[in-house]
Amino acid sequence: MSSGLIFGNKILDVVFLSAFIAQAYKCISPLITVGKFDFRKLFSTGGMPSSHSSSTVSLACSVGVVKGFSTTEFAIATIFAIVTMYDATGIRQEAGKHAKILNNLMEGLPILNTHEFEELKEFLGHTGFEVLMGAILGIVISFIMKGYLLS
Repeated sequence: MSSGLIFGNKILDVVFLSAFIAQAYKCISPLITVGKFDFRKLFSTGGMPSSHSSSTVSLACSVGVVKGFSTTEFAIATIFAIVTMYDATGIRQEAGKHAKILNNLMEGLPILNTHEFEELKEFLGHTGFEVLMGAILGIVISFIMKGYLLS
């Protein structure tokens, strides 16, 4: 396999492309709903589709395309993707719920409502649908880029 553009690795190229497309969609989709582009979402977590899912699933698929789907490398990348997607829908989503409760408590206590305390970020995780769409995006990007990966 010849070297790619990023770090000399074609698999990383596909992973970064997949993550970028997921994040770019988050910036463009507000054009439909609220009529404006939201550049801040390019570097934010959460939302539709999950860039964590997109990147880790594209990693697993790209490794499968290059190394084979019955290899140890593919198994490792697949388990990594599953753990990441579980974390995105479970632990990080729960952390967001906790942040919302804490923000509400801080609003109700004037002694805490100072500039010393920043509002906690509430939107950390993903719904199952956002994770699924990110995973599908990762698969699609990997197979669209199959020729590049194998060249």
